[in-house]
Amino acid sequence: MSFRWRKLGLLYYPNGDRHPKLLTHAANPVALPLTDTIYRIFFCSRDEKNRSSIGAVDIDLDRKVVVQEFYEPFFTYGSAGTFYADGVTLGNWYQVDGTTYLLFMGWQNPIGKHWRGDIGRLILENNEKFYLDKDQPLLGTSEADPISLSYPCVYLIDDRYYMWYGSTITWDAGNGEMLHVINYACSIDGHIWHPMGLSVPYELGKVQAFSRPAVVKIGDSYHMWFSYRGGSGQKYRIGYANSSDGLNWRLELEKAGINISEEGWDSEMIEYPFIFTHKGEYYMLYNGNGYGKTGFGLAILEEYNNNV
Repeated sequence: MSFRWRKLGLLYYPNGDRHPKLLTHAANPVALPLTDTIYRIFFCSRDEKNRSSIGAVDIDLDRKVVVQEFYEPFFTYGSAGTFYADGVTLGNWYQVDGTTYLLFMGWQNPIGKHWRGDIGRLILENNEKFYLDKDQPLLGTSEADPISLSYPCVYLIDDRYYMWYGSTITWDAGNGEMLHVINYACSIDGHIWHPMGLSVPYELGKVQAFSRPAVVKIGDSYHMWFSYRGGSGQKYRIGYANSSDGLNWRLELEKAGINISEEGWDSEMIEYPFIFTHKGEYYMLYNGNGYGKTGFGLAILEEYNNNV
């Protein structure tokens, strides 16, 4: 199967007067429906020390316009010593028994050491208030994930929850680039997770630094978009993998169906995809230049071909 995403343009760019914790960036956008046409897009912005918190705008998706911008953060990084003391960056959301959970990467930047992350979970109440589910990570370092974890994506397959997330194998794979792969975990109840190891294959020098997987089922197959780097100095691109069962994945980067633009806000890099459906169509939110510093845009899945 091959795809073609048609870009619909830049949806939101953070400028003007901002809260001190929302000065720059609108990274890792996540869409939650409010009405038939209005979506609340949560995203991560940074303060003057690059610590990230959660902001939001409401978008009329039919008109492709911002109808409300929120100037106060919905959730902020934690106090010193917490697993999210230096930032929170969004993965995706899922529901269990009517409760909406938003997953995030909690950043730590210890003095004299390399930064690292763990996976945390927020409870969302009425699309307005976030509560930290636990003071400890939902999924932290372990024998399966010994160094650092990043942006998770949860999807329900045959009454079992699966989580795909980034896991650091080494900060330098010998070519100046980290080896940060996509591992997966499974859960019967959506609360207790069991790491299962590597999910998506990698290729040193081509695709070895993954981030923010987005999984959907189209037809009889499962499809994953993610951002990646290959160790050659190239900035982030959006890649693609597919699977017949959601567990065994095959890389097919050339079929991602979206790339950088010739000029403008996403001409240097594209990354952090989030995929959702609206009125029977598939849409992708994504970031461009500067890891979200230039805002986020929208693309629609215009074509996919089962015969390719």
